[in-house]
Amino acid sequence: MKYMTGFGNEFATEAIAGALPEGQNSPQRPPLGLYAEQLSGTAFTVPRAYNRRSWLYRIRPSVQHLPFRQIGMKLLRSSPFDEVPPTPNQLRWDPIPIPDMPTDFVDGLITIAGCGSTATQVGMAVHVYVCNRSMVDRYFYNADGELLIVPQLGRLKVHTEMGVIEVGNCEVCVVQRGIKFRVELLDSEARGYICENYGALFRLPELGPIGANGLANPRDFCTPVAAYEDREGSFELIAKFQGQLWATELDHSPLDVVAWHGNYAPYKYDLRNFNCINTVSYDHPDPSIYTVLTSPSDTPGTANVDFVVFPPRWMVAEHTFRPPWFHRNVMSEYMGLLIGRYDAKAEGFVPGGASLHNCMSGHGPDEQTFEKASNADLNPVYLGNTMAFMFETRYVLCPTRYAIEAPQLQRDYYKCWQGLNRYFRGA
Repeated sequence: MKYMTGFGNEFATEAIAGALPEGQNSPQRPPLGLYAEQLSGTAFTVPRAYNRRSWLYRIRPSVQHLPFRQIGMKLLRSSPFDEVPPTPNQLRWDPIPIPDMPTDFVDGLITIAGCGSTATQVGMAVHVYVCNRSMVDRYFYNADGELLIVPQLGRLKVHTEMGVIEVGNCEVCVVQRGIKFRVELLDSEARGYICENYGALFRLPELGPIGANGLANPRDFCTPVAAYEDREGSFELIAKFQGQLWATELDHSPLDVVAWHGNYAPYKYDLRNFNCINTVSYDHPDPSIYTVLTSPSDTPGTANVDFVVFPPRWMVAEHTFRPPWFHRNVMSEYMGLLIGRYDAKAEGFVPGGASLHNCMSGHGPDEQTFEKASNADLNPVYLGNTMAFMFETRYVLCPTRYAIEAPQLQRDYYKCWQGLNRYFRGA
């Protein structure tokens, strides 16, 4: 696939030479008989550094469709997340199996938890997708938030209005609010995680004392070049709007953008390019040093949602308990595992599985990990063959009824801490 590199850049790309107008965005007659259409991902008056919009030059404008009709949600849920009460208990799930029936990306969406509100554009939702067929003549867009797609099993080919993105395990893809797309499976089945971000668009975190280099480098983000579908026939377009699904019929493919320019476009990132920052003396830096993308809130330094990754890295701290320590946090943490093992758990947390530790719920290493790390010889160790991630939010994540009743919920998860010994010796 062909990509343009950089995060938040102003790109200009055309699938046919001469399709982009010169000198102005909306000429009286755009080249090649195309329609000019602006797609705004932020308010018009957002400060220039954070303003996101693109001009699309397409065969037909997006306004041309039949009326939408509401359709069923299956296992997809949205705010308000009030099916079951939120819980302070630690939760963990085994991987959700691939369905037996033919299921595409949209039909395979399953909501695990969420917070905030689509109406006020704060908070997020956690979904998984499990599917075994491609979307054919079927398209989707989300008016409620942007989608951070994290594949765990199987490769995806995401056809968007702006071009085509291929993404697989240990990569992520972001499709912003309102952008139309369809998902083609490059393998027989696929499973992964999704963060639906209702709040401010994801951006790179500030580096502060780290300086100019480190964490995710802007040049490693890839945006597709223009590609279009010029097809006529019978097509379905599904919209997620204020927590409900709506569908309409089209007589043409909605991915008919021949050229575009701007800085509001889908992108991908290879998590293996993340440049870890860590201690070379003792103790732990906070896990915020592993932040790939952040959606800021109106409280400085407190994220609406952070996307954090734990990739392969050297562990060299002296006189230190090296795995993640026992912890209670004002933020709520949903974790998933893409490959290998996570260094805070000896067993039970497997690729495709997940855990949820809500606001102020105690969590940390299990008994086996604690005993091993407490007595290890602290030589430099390379922690390889691992890739875990976290969706972290300032709000309490409320599980769905499906998540609480699913057979994949590990109802004995709490037992992994019950064998921790008492070592107190007193005065």
